[in-house]
Amino acid sequence: MENNSRGALTGLRVADFTQLVQGPWATQMLGDMGADIIKIEPPGGDWMRHYAYGNLYPAGESISFLGFNRNKRSIALDLKSPEGLQAARDIISRSDIVIENFRPGVMDRLGIGYEALQAEQPGLIYCASSGYGKDGPYRTRPGQDLLAQSLAGGAWLNGRSGDIPVVTAVGQADLLTSLFIVQSVLAALYYRGQTGKGQRIDASLLNSIIAFHTQEITAYLYKGENPERSATGIPNPWLGAPYGLYPTKDSYIAIGMNSVRRLAGIMGMAGYDREAFDGNNIIESRDAIYADFAAVFRTKTTADWLELLLPHDVWCSQVNTFREMAVDPQVRHNSMIVEYDHPTAGKVTTTGIPVQFSVTPAGIRRPAPLLGEHTAEVLKEVCGYTEGQVQAVIQSPDKTS
Repeated sequence: MENNSRGALTGLRVADFTQLVQGPWATQMLGDMGADIIKIEPPGGDWMRHYAYGNLYPAGESISFLGFNRNKRSIALDLKSPEGLQAARDIISRSDIVIENFRPGVMDRLGIGYEALQAEQPGLIYCASSGYGKDGPYRTRPGQDLLAQSLAGGAWLNGRSGDIPVVTAVGQADLLTSLFIVQSVLAALYYRGQTGKGQRIDASLLNSIIAFHTQEITAYLYKGENPERSATGIPNPWLGAPYGLYPTKDSYIAIGMNSVRRLAGIMGMAGYDREAFDGNNIIESRDAIYADFAAVFRTKTTADWLELLLPHDVWCSQVNTFREMAVDPQVRHNSMIVEYDHPTAGKVTTTGIPVQFSVTPAGIRRPAPLLGEHTAEVLKEVCGYTEGQVQAVIQSPDKTS
């Protein structure tokens, strides 16, 4: 698969040392926008090649790896061998950006950390992503999404009063860090365009998830008390009635911030036609109000309720399953479900590109690479290696690293 459209970042090269999620999704986004992503993997491959959601391995390829690694070229290097480490140096020297998510200090011990590189490449943009930051008391702890979500406090926002804290099923800390990486790299590119100077960027799972909860944390810091979760499962402890998800006759409906009085009137409910219920965030009696509305919502289907409420501009929507989302007309209109052809896994159906460019469209130019698929190509094209040098790198010892 080759899409030759010129993306906004065409001409930029990224030396990508990342594995798992937060780094690979960031470099995939940069690749979608046209950057040449050289994925530098150990001989055993990115950890994600050997882990897959649902243990799904089409033709032996991890479904999780396929979702995070399109628009990249893979080169397999043993960084413990002199040949592999030199090849990594040669790729970096011909790259604009380095992105890595090793534990702090690993790249420095290999001699390819920021301090060692920037003296020879003052324009280099170097982004390190870690669990908790480049230094501090948690520097050596293992960093992973569940752990970062738990440390950040947000798990106490989810679930019912008295329930165990609930982390989100989506890797929220990982994916938010990906977005912050891309945002920061693009800002650093702009600065380099003005000054010619590169810089180091540090991102972390913990900082990202805390920043994401800015509204909730700011409210806590003002009030000085943890918010109380709703007994009926209203999905945000800082919010009141009528906000939440309600069972209907056939599925569920989502109700946003609407006037309780107005919504009750549209639904034909008695007892709420008073000024006391004009608000759209009534916390004191939210569980009792929720129970009243829930009883009425169960009397009609979700489609019936949407047909009644949307003409009144009520903030509401259906609650899609993945199956329903994938065929939702707006999702399809936005091209957020796409396909690409993979050399072994065949047709891969995945999420599309969320941002549209009028002049430099992003696109899928390459499928997720096979491990080391582009080793010879990259070393010859990028580094100018001869066939003999390529073979020396490929045949270097210690393939277990």
